[in-house]
Amino acid sequence: MGKLLWEQDFLNRNTDLSAWNIRLGNDLLDNDGKPIDPGWGNGEQQFYTEHASNLYIDELGLNLCARREAIEKDGRQFAYTSARIDTKDHLSFCYGKLIVRAKLPVGQGLWPAIWLLPQHQAYGPWPASGEIDIMEAKGRLPRQVSGTLHYGKDWDHKVTDEFSYQLEQGTINEFRDYSLEWDAGSIRWLVDGHCFAERPMEPGIMPFDEPFYLVLNLAVGGWYDNVAVDETALPAVMTVSNIWLYQS
Repeated sequence: MGKLLWEQDFLNRNTDLSAWNIRLGNDLLDNDGKPIDPGWGNGEQQFYTEHASNLYIDELGLNLCARREAIEKDGRQFAYTSARIDTKDHLSFCYGKLIVRAKLPVGQGLWPAIWLLPQHQAYGPWPASGEIDIMEAKGRLPRQVSGTLHYGKDWDHKVTDEFSYQLEQGTINEFRDYSLEWDAGSIRWLVDGHCFAERPMEPGIMPFDEPFYLVLNLAVGGWYDNVAVDETALPAVMTVSNIWLYQS
């Protein structure tokens, strides 16, 4: 497995969020912090906050909580709040094994995600510099998770390699290890140690040879599963107990 490079133990009550950025609002921003696309580019309906009701640590770990909560910002109305954090400029890595132990919420319209974005955008703006989705789930499908790569020279040539996995038993609403094994030859996705997909790397075509940072978020609505939100599922919580990053 290699050497433990970085760890977040949210079961330790002394662990804080000093290694994380807390993202706010509903807009996808450019490199200068200017809004370029509402809904985070995905038609998402939530407004991200830093409030203790949306982002908190308790005996189970770090919690990202989506709520039915009306909020108004710059003349725009939002019906839901939630949380999104990332490690940009704090922790980024190229190659290794990342394990995130998490418990995910169930409910139509919920979209929990564990994913990676490029630290430097060395190949240009999205999707040219790539995106690695370690785990995405559709709350209405409590036994399914997916891992995905996004890349391509521009929007018109965007490539999406998505791999789905059906849990053999239980649901996403239990603590599981969602893992990514990434090296110069391939990227592999695992759930509880079981590798369910592998994608060989294509040098010169795929941009996955640069450092990426980690993103955790719980979205409400959006195009990933374009269905009505089941508000009876709210509040809904995504809990992360531990994160480990190994490099050989």
